[in-house]
Amino acid sequence: MAKKKKTPIAEIRPPAPIEDQIITETLEKNYMPYVMTVIISRAIPEIDGFKPAHRKLLYTMFKMGLMSGPRMKSATIAGRTMALNPHGDAGIYETMVRLTRDHEALLHPFVDSEGSFGKHYSSNMKYAAPRYTEARLDSFCAEIFKGIDKDAVDMVDNYDGTLKEPVLLPTTFPNVLVTPNMGIAVGMASNICSFNLAEVCDGTIAMLKRPNITVERMMELIKAPDFSVGGTLIYDEAQMKSIYETGQGSFKVRARYQYDPSNNCIDILQIPYSTTIEQIMDKIADMIKSGSLKEVTDFRDEIDLSGFKLTLDLRRGVDPEKLMAKLYRLTPLEDSFKCNFNILIDSVPRQMGILEILKEWIIFRMGCVRRELTYELGKKRDKLHLLEAMAKVLLDIDLAIKIIRKTEKEDEVIPALMKAFDIDEVQANFIAEIKLRNLNREHILNRIAEMENLRKEIADIEEILGDELKLKALIASQLSEIKKKYGQPRKTQIMGMEHVDTYNPVEEVENFPVRLILTRDGYFKKMPVNTRSTATLDDHKFKDGDAILSVIEAENKDELVFFTNKGQVYRATVSAFDIGKVQAMGDYLPTELKMDAEERPVYMEVRASDNYPEDEHMVFIFENGKGVRVPVSAYATKGNRRKLTGAYSTASPLVAVFCEQPKKPLEILMISDADRAILIKSSLIPEKTTRTSGGVQLMTLKKGQIVVKAISEFGDDYQNVKSYRKLKIPATGTLLEEKNIDIQQIKLDI
Repeated sequence: MAKKKKTPIAEIRPPAPIEDQIITETLEKNYMPYVMTVIISRAIPEIDGFKPAHRKLLYTMFKMGLMSGPRMKSATIAGRTMALNPHGDAGIYETMVRLTRDHEALLHPFVDSEGSFGKHYSSNMKYAAPRYTEARLDSFCAEIFKGIDKDAVDMVDNYDGTLKEPVLLPTTFPNVLVTPNMGIAVGMASNICSFNLAEVCDGTIAMLKRPNITVERMMELIKAPDFSVGGTLIYDEAQMKSIYETGQGSFKVRARYQYDPSNNCIDILQIPYSTTIEQIMDKIADMIKSGSLKEVTDFRDEIDLSGFKLTLDLRRGVDPEKLMAKLYRLTPLEDSFKCNFNILIDSVPRQMGILEILKEWIIFRMGCVRRELTYELGKKRDKLHLLEAMAKVLLDIDLAIKIIRKTEKEDEVIPALMKAFDIDEVQANFIAEIKLRNLNREHILNRIAEMENLRKEIADIEEILGDELKLKALIASQLSEIKKKYGQPRKTQIMGMEHVDTYNPVEEVENFPVRLILTRDGYFKKMPVNTRSTATLDDHKFKDGDAILSVIEAENKDELVFFTNKGQVYRATVSAFDIGKVQAMGDYLPTELKMDAEERPVYMEVRASDNYPEDEHMVFIFENGKGVRVPVSAYATKGNRRKLTGAYSTASPLVAVFCEQPKKPLEILMISDADRAILIKSSLIPEKTTRTSGGVQLMTLKKGQIVVKAISEFGDDYQNVKSYRKLKIPATGTLLEEKNIDIQQIKLDI
């Protein structure tokens, strides 16, 4: 084995220095072409309602002659399509699957399929490999290819220049609104829902007749989106109007079901377009395991050849309507469809509402029809031109035969005919090519009879091309024929907001009196209150070194608010906690409420989400002797928010929290680590509207001293608290009586 020759040291060259590049130039040269390719050539549909992948596949099938005849193997179709779409047969086949009748993703499928193509409503029902399935174009595709052989649209080279393909398909109806489309590009996305074909035809005809049609009138014609899987659309007029005007917004669709009283079960027959049966079943299973769906004993997938079915077995006595209202609220049986009508117009993405989309489609369709009519006009004029020559020949057929027979050279026949009958070269070639058997008076008269019809047809076409109103009338008549031939009743029902049953989780919660116990270390107990209970607070088990912080009498349907030592507020419902036991420590709130590290509750109260009056206050006392009074209304939140940050200032550690009722100031006793105390009314503390205000000085402290306790209920722990009374703030603390030697000596002498 020969040894590898070493490179001499002198020949080793240092690497070229790295040149600085301006990032904006790099993005413009390298990234932007990719971005535009994804937007224009992959993810966003155009005005014909197709993405490039759809268009290439359908056109390939059209050129393969699959508009009629037997079906062909899907593998063959995918392979042929690669001549236009070089991104691999797997992606091509997946595109075809979605367009098939068996997949049930489209209201009007484009592919007539045979075999297992999966289902749109199931993520587990996979489609078979392309070698096992067959397909051809559905007869409906006649409407998307009509006129393509009459120069209706531009044709361009494919990626290697060996074939021609259409830039757009000349759809005779607004397919962009009939076929649902979703695509994610770079920096933008598109999500177009499907609408009923018959309604879209009516809306387009109305716009052809009245270009300034109002959105309200259009909403009467195109009532709402319509999906292949059905369901019930919750109709919000204001929301729908916004979608029709802007092309952006969302609406809710819920499943349709029927109750079977003989078997006490609910059969769900249709689900929202944007979800799957697996997502629904997973959520129901989780709810049953957690105990939040006790009404259902069993559920199963009963999809068969007859269609979709999900069955729920109910417990005896369960109200099916209330149960479905609950499931609509808590599971994907009700789901939102977010509209984002981004469409490419002349390779420029535009977000448009229904009216603007139809206007752009009419412009596109008028261009297609003009080109188609111009093509037909040229063909008819050419035919008439030839028949006019035949009419001249009719005057002397014998002369034409004589010229052809007597002319010695072949290339002299045409000039001789041109001279004899005063015709041009094209006409002369046509006469010369007529078969000898057709050079009889009967044949020529029959052909000449077509001239009158041709002149009438040419005049009609010229009239249409010269009158925009007649051109629109032609398009409207085509739409009427399409509606009559392919129109279907709506699959998705429409339900007004006033008929929607809403789920109130509070209604099904059992209500009873409870006692709530919160400890200093953050343990929480919910105990039932009844006359037979003999346990006292001393009987309860707590963690070593822990002590009771708060005890509240409440009801199981009440809502709770917890303030923590980290300046945050948490909301919870009493019913969310299980009944505790005397000998158990209880639920650990930092874990139950997902608090931050080293965070623990320091205050608890019962407060409904709609009970935040302006004249009620939260009072905070801090270690540095300061205090602040904040209106309770500052803690009101919108929706079901469960956590609020910035509840109070964390500049100094919190000592105590109180709730001051309207016109009922609290008596607050503050005690420092120097055994001094002051007693003040909470009304002395200034009100601050900002939650995080540090407050004002209440108790004067020497350097290094802090407030260690603040209480409003004294009990028997402190005698003669009036001696600590202060009428102004800040105030210096008075030595506690039990620490005052002179006072203790007087008591001993007595």
